[in-house]
Amino acid sequence: MAEGVPGTITHKRVLKIALPILLANITVPILGAVDTGVVGQLGQAAPIGAVGIGAIILSALYWVFGFLRMGTTGLTSQAHGAGRSGEVAALLTRALMIALAGGVAVIILQIPLFSGAFLIAPASAEVEDLAHKYLSIRVWSAPAMIAIYGITGWLIALERTRAVLLIQLLMNGLNISLDLWFVLGLGWGVQGVAFATFLAEWGGLALGLWLCRGAFRVPAWRDWPRVFDQQALRHMGQVNGDILLRSLMLQAIFLSFLFLGADFGDVTLAANQVLLQFLHITAYALDGFAFAAEALVGNAMGRRDSRHLRRAATVSSLWGLVSVGILSTGFALLGGMIVDTMAKVPAVQAEARTYLPYMVVAPVLGLGSYMLDGIFIGATRTRDMRNMMALSLLAYAVAVTLLVPLLGNHGLWLALLISFVARAATLGARYPALEHAADGRQ
Repeated sequence: MAEGVPGTITHKRVLKIALPILLANITVPILGAVDTGVVGQLGQAAPIGAVGIGAIILSALYWVFGFLRMGTTGLTSQAHGAGRSGEVAALLTRALMIALAGGVAVIILQIPLFSGAFLIAPASAEVEDLAHKYLSIRVWSAPAMIAIYGITGWLIALERTRAVLLIQLLMNGLNISLDLWFVLGLGWGVQGVAFATFLAEWGGLALGLWLCRGAFRVPAWRDWPRVFDQQALRHMGQVNGDILLRSLMLQAIFLSFLFLGADFGDVTLAANQVLLQFLHITAYALDGFAFAAEALVGNAMGRRDSRHLRRAATVSSLWGLVSVGILSTGFALLGGMIVDTMAKVPAVQAEARTYLPYMVVAPVLGLGSYMLDGIFIGATRTRDMRNMMALSLLAYAVAVTLLVPLLGNHGLWLALLISFVARAATLGARYPALEHAADGRQ
């Protein structure tokens, strides 16, 4: 718990949760750069493409299981806030069982899944052959990678984000070390990169389980009547199902954005892709504060304390506001330099600079949607998240229909920003219901 009065939500407590997540997120692009750099030392283009496309395919598959991280955080934080330690342990067991089932399913279905992916995004015969070799190794760590989602969500719910950082540091450090050894030392090529990631992911799971060892010291984690309680399982299924549908709709917005941008030519498509990295940076920066909101709001809901819920939402969002202020200022002052660093083609640089002002306002306009997502996940009001995302998707579709024919790529960017605002406005309208629910009024 926080310093001082038990349960007090202070700025220090929010930062204690958020900063390790921010540091963990910083390590993610470093790993990708090392993977690419190591395989690039082979002096051939095909291995670079194979590792890149293989990683994208697996990331897309694992992304489907992102609900396990979010759902576990919301449910566990509420159980923790309510003092239901047995349910906290049982939730970890349920999350690990779902991860095991999901990972085994990915392994069993690997041939149709990977073949379908290459039908959607075909590559040269050499790249596909190397990518299949890469995927055939990495797929065997699917249960571990999906389980880490559940463990991460469980640790965040208990405000143990330093443990999350430790898992990320071990995985990335081990991956990088093994990359260098297997690829440059032993000459294993693409398979060496795959083996390095495979071992790092299982190593991350081993550390995660060790960090959760307290839950395995109490009988509740294997209290099978509790673990398989039908009401609890139905609620977990409903929460996770709603989050999955919400995430699929969000993904539909970004995928359609990319596809529609392709209609404006290769230069504009490339510029849009460069500028989307600014949104990724924003998401990484806000994750820590959104996760803090998940844990603290869930705790308040479990305690049936609307005052603490409001305090959790306010303090975490205040730090989110500070973050977007820094980001928007940084993008305004340094955005051109960032664009020039990421894109070396002058035409792409010029095109990206044309739309750079949208990146200056995007963090501010997106703040509400990011933070309210965290607040609603903590409250497990996932049906509202699903329904409000549907309305936001509709607002985006209408904006695209009206604005793109008139304004071209400017209209496309405006439509994306409108979807952010629509999500924040619709979720904001539902926020009072969270405080009513915390007080038992509905």
